[in-house]
Amino acid sequence: MRDEQLEILEFLRRHPPFDTLAEPALHRVVKKVDVRYFKAGSTIVEFGQPSEFWNVVRSGAVEVFRRDGSLYNRLTEGGWFGEAGLLSQRKRVRFPATAIEDSLLYLIPEAVFNELFESEEAFADLVEIEDRTRLRQAMSRREESNPRLSVTVDTLLSRPLVTLDRSASVLDAARLMTERRVSSLLITAPSTAPEAAPDDVQGPSSADGSPLVGIVTDRDIRTRLVAQGLGAETPVSTIMSTDLVCIEHNQLVFEAMLQMSRRNVHHLPVLRKQHPIGVIALSDVIRYQSRNSLFVVSSIFRQETVEDLAPLTTDVRASFVRMVQEDASSRMVGSSMAVIGRSFKQRLLELAEAQLGPPPLPYCFLAMGSMARHEQLVVTDQDNALILDNRFDPALHDDYFKQLASFVSDGLARCGYSYCNGGVMATNPQWRQPLRVWEGYFSQWIDQPTAESLLSSNIFFDLDGVWGRTEWADRLRGLIARKAKANSSFLASMARNALLRTPPIGFFKEFVVEADGRHSKAINLKRRGTAPMTDLIRVHALSIGSQALNSFERLKDVIAAGFLPPGRGQDLHDTLEFISMVRIRNQADDLAAGHEPDNGIEPHKLSAFERKNLRDAFLILGDAQTFLKFRYQAGRAN
Repeated sequence: MRDEQLEILEFLRRHPPFDTLAEPALHRVVKKVDVRYFKAGSTIVEFGQPSEFWNVVRSGAVEVFRRDGSLYNRLTEGGWFGEAGLLSQRKRVRFPATAIEDSLLYLIPEAVFNELFESEEAFADLVEIEDRTRLRQAMSRREESNPRLSVTVDTLLSRPLVTLDRSASVLDAARLMTERRVSSLLITAPSTAPEAAPDDVQGPSSADGSPLVGIVTDRDIRTRLVAQGLGAETPVSTIMSTDLVCIEHNQLVFEAMLQMSRRNVHHLPVLRKQHPIGVIALSDVIRYQSRNSLFVVSSIFRQETVEDLAPLTTDVRASFVRMVQEDASSRMVGSSMAVIGRSFKQRLLELAEAQLGPPPLPYCFLAMGSMARHEQLVVTDQDNALILDNRFDPALHDDYFKQLASFVSDGLARCGYSYCNGGVMATNPQWRQPLRVWEGYFSQWIDQPTAESLLSSNIFFDLDGVWGRTEWADRLRGLIARKAKANSSFLASMARNALLRTPPIGFFKEFVVEADGRHSKAINLKRRGTAPMTDLIRVHALSIGSQALNSFERLKDVIAAGFLPPGRGQDLHDTLEFISMVRIRNQADDLAAGHEPDNGIEPHKLSAFERKNLRDAFLILGDAQTFLKFRYQAGRAN
């Protein structure tokens, strides 16, 4: 061994994680080390470039940055960086680095690093801290490296709030919009109780207590005034939109995007404690979010026939792939795909009513399962149902709603949402019933529970209104929350069902694989990962009376209730996020490669980083199921 190699050997022996290695392994590393010098101020690695080396600081000082330019770490002698890129599937630099002093680095090639990471457990544990801590660290890196996950709506406000009294004319509105250079105005009414404090006013109100009654946009002036031939002195209240869709100042930008997509609006009043502080427009959101899902939704509502809607499946899949490539979180992807799915249903219902005529009775079209939870992906089927007005008479009305259900279900199948194998669709007469029957269904399921009866009805405990009298869906969720919380037998039956699907980890903590679709040795990440996670979170949420639908929102309620042991809630959050993202990336990779996506993944095709963290996630899931098993027992107070 040469003198310079002996010096490297002596240095590595003194510093973790190399101090855990046996001499033969150390010697193999030393023979492959490349030594490089970087002047102060020079770039060591740039974001996105191929990741070829793991870097160890021999002398000097290095700063490592997040992709948004903020400082992530500062390293001196013995520090290391570059493992995130080497352990990712794409093998690209995730954290750029710069020398802040003249620095000498030891560069260890990818192949050598991967060999150590796979074969030297103590080394791997130090590089990526074990079990829950490592998983939390991995999720933190995702959150920190993606600024879109933490950008709140109020950061988009760039103009002062502009309001106008409802008694003003459209001419006044147009002049004010021109003067202030805004594309919308919030319309207020005189306060009916000027002596009341602003917080006492029902609904959103301006700082002086005047309640908000509407919004007027450039588009309203074009379509509701000019195009209709009305005069400029027309009261602004005549053309304003009164169904206000608002958002809180501390909500995330991606949530604003979803509100705009779901309600098909381009302006959102921003509230702080029920008082408006400004308005954000679609153009503001576009600066921070991928436009893809917004444009897909917009395209859906422009189509005039099912034949026009069907080709948009290609755009849906392209939007999914782009979001994954942009490092969107599982919640962003799932929510965006759910909004797109809801939009297909809403447009199909519009087309159905146009073809069949107005419905003979009010109704609510329901979404169930992943769409209701806002956790939908591109591999999905359709789960839907109809709540009908209590005046429903099958002899008089069912023919219409049967045709409506068939039109929507067939249309969804044309648009990439396959028929439900279990028949959970509005085309099934059992799931096309008046509200009182639905209330009876849920009362019976909860009051007289058996694990067997709940197996087929489990999906109905994730329900959301998509069209029509959506308040009926809210009413059912309220009934569920009241009854479930107080019924230990029901919770015990739900818990037993949540334990039927177990994580794929064997006795020696190795993956248990099976034949799955086109994969010969695979893990079905939905059946053995995300599904049991959402099942157990649902049970906890029902036990505290939460009416949240999204699994992350449910988990937030459960944590706030102090129901779980300390730290367990964050473990479950990270586990669901990580398993979901492996599943999502696998589907995106399938689409990019021209394959039909599915839920199966072969562990040996994952990176070392993903295998380790996936194993950790499954172990946490197993522990959570053990807690569930002993927490919910029939007759026990929960």
